[in-house]
Amino acid sequence: MKMRSRTFLVGIFLLVAMLLLSSGLALAQGKHFEGIKIRFFCGGPPGGPFASVVYQGAKAAEADFGCTVEYVFSGWDPERMVTQFKEAVASDVDGIAIMGHPGDDALEVHIDEAFERGIIVTSQNTTLPRAEEKYKAQGFGYVGQELYPSGYMLGKGAVEMFDLKEGDRAMVWGLLSQPTRGLRTKGVIDALEEAGLVVDYLEISPEVNADAPLGVPIFTGYVSANPDVKLVVTDHGALTATMGTFFKAAGLGPDDVVGAGFDLSAATLDAIRSGYTDLVLDQQQYLQGYLPVLQLCLSIKYKFAGLHIDTGSGLVHAGNVEEIAPLVEEGIR
Repeated sequence: MKMRSRTFLVGIFLLVAMLLLSSGLALAQGKHFEGIKIRFFCGGPPGGPFASVVYQGAKAAEADFGCTVEYVFSGWDPERMVTQFKEAVASDVDGIAIMGHPGDDALEVHIDEAFERGIIVTSQNTTLPRAEEKYKAQGFGYVGQELYPSGYMLGKGAVEMFDLKEGDRAMVWGLLSQPTRGLRTKGVIDALEEAGLVVDYLEISPEVNADAPLGVPIFTGYVSANPDVKLVVTDHGALTATMGTFFKAAGLGPDDVVGAGFDLSAATLDAIRSGYTDLVLDQQQYLQGYLPVLQLCLSIKYKFAGLHIDTGSGLVHAGNVEEIAPLVEEGIR
């Protein structure tokens, strides 16, 4: 009996020793993708409600995988993104994760140059269909919502959930002028017009695009001229996060007009709880930070093809938001 106990103890000792040895080897070898350098585009301004969650996702991936990531903030300015992308191509990096807002026409020649230099490019948030088709086998993927379907889903959901009727007036504040990115705005408008709503469209100016509170006088002016508006849709994460401010400035109470928009954030969570925002499409932007970094690491090290991942998860409202509210408050959802 003593021999059996001694043998058992020796076995346990050897197992623990092997685990400690393997852990030591793993630490000595470092993390899986150490040495890979990536330039990552967060899209908006530092600290912005959308860009900050994307940034957190990318930072988590950097910590998990051991790659080195440089972060770029663009204030949602497509022209600035193009300039920053050219700078990234000229730098000493292995991969670039780009926001696709400037569109294929503006970025195509620079993406070609990147691949010629051996730099893998992928996109997040807004698709670059031609680039993805051309370089998918070499690692060009996409992580984000499907733009037109996401817009259409939100528009249709607002009509059905809040019993909007033919002839009701809706305001859509969006980005139709941007190629590809504007497809989400178009999806919203198409869904509303198919339901017979009268749609007033306002283009988000570059100034408001970069700093949402600057839109207060635009919004209050619109409501003053159109007091019969029944639905307001903001096709922009920062504008949706500012919806409570817009409504209060225009003298609207939480039940006066239906508010709908895109992307969860702590401010948007507050607006849903207070009734100023009624419906939000959650595109899980944390994944738009985390997964492009993983995509690039896999493509750079193992030559994997690009992955196309839809993060547009569905619609969030007062009836279901509390299920994920703690994650919203942590900046993960």
